[in-house]
Amino acid sequence: MADVLLQAESLSKVYRLPRETLISVPPRVQALDGVGFTLRRGCSLGIVGESGSGKSTLARLVMALERPTSGRVVFDGQDLHGLSPDALRRARAGFQMVFQDPYGSLDPRRKVLQTVSEPLAVMHGASRVEQRERAGEVIDAVGLRTSDLDKYPHEFSGGQRQRIAIARALVTRPKLIVADEPVSALDVSVQAQVLNLMQDLQDRFGVTYLFISHDLAVVDLVCDEVIVLQHGRIVEQGDPDRLFRQPQHPYTQRLLAAVPGQHPPRANVAPPLRPFPSGDGRPWPSQGPEGAAR
Repeated sequence: MADVLLQAESLSKVYRLPRETLISVPPRVQALDGVGFTLRRGCSLGIVGESGSGKSTLARLVMALERPTSGRVVFDGQDLHGLSPDALRRARAGFQMVFQDPYGSLDPRRKVLQTVSEPLAVMHGASRVEQRERAGEVIDAVGLRTSDLDKYPHEFSGGQRQRIAIARALVTRPKLIVADEPVSALDVSVQAQVLNLMQDLQDRFGVTYLFISHDLAVVDLVCDEVIVLQHGRIVEQGDPDRLFRQPQHPYTQRLLAAVPGQHPPRANVAPPLRPFPSGDGRPWPSQGPEGAAR
């Protein structure tokens, strides 16, 4: 288990909805029901499923933004939801998140330097000199210029903004990045650039990805293993080459059948669901030589 970075154990999450009347029992929604998986260091795990399947809820639990109703998340040997607030703050340096909307995830009133270096100030108490130095490193790593640190988000395209968001996630030198639909708001040509960048960063720095997406082609391209969620449960899991070409579960078959231009893998497949919307090789100094291994 030494190479396991992230482990989810029987994760369940129940939300209580507002009461319909003063005397009625609050309705309950089971967003996740017994989800479990392991993610090895330097690998990429894809989570797919239609809207409402529990993908974003799973991301919030992994990031310790919400507590599970039952189960636990073990990151690098630590039960995240069992940590004290101070210990959790320190642990957060090891896992970061890239959000879906590159326009909404950056503060338009703050320069790129402030946005990218903020995690260093909050988690490490780094000096201004250290913040600018580290921000320059990650901005260069994502293919932008250090002079871009003094610009505002409105001066960049959507793809460049997402590179800035990735740089912000990288600045604490994390072991895990949770990417929640990181390219869905971008044009197709820009999507390819961002995905190539993420793969390059994984090769250079040994980053581990939990990749959440409704785009099966994207997951097929970048992930080593795929989990299919339906109504908060795992219905199929495996290597993308096998899972996307010889799916066993009817739900997975319907997901593939819903992709425009794709044909169902079997003649007796159920009716389709509605279509979805569409360096230098050196590791981080703190990781050591093993950090670059996949």
